Amino acid sequence: MTPNTISPMKDHLNFEDADAFYECLLDAHAGLSCEQSEALNARLVLVLANQIGSSAQLAACIAAAALAV
Repeated sequence: MTPNTISPMKDHLNFEDADAFYECLLDAHAGLSCEQSEALNARLVLVLANQIGSSAQLAACIAAAALAV
């Protein structure tokens, strides 16, 4: 895949263990204030964006997430 080519958005569940991920996410937020929870979410978005890397793929993810709002 060339740098300007993005893979299509996945439209199916792609987690190894979605329940474990959700539990881990909830555990990470346990005991945090609203401000701390928002900061955790912001950091998590940046960490995950770094893992994706592709600006085009990130833009597609943002657009897909915005459709649900």
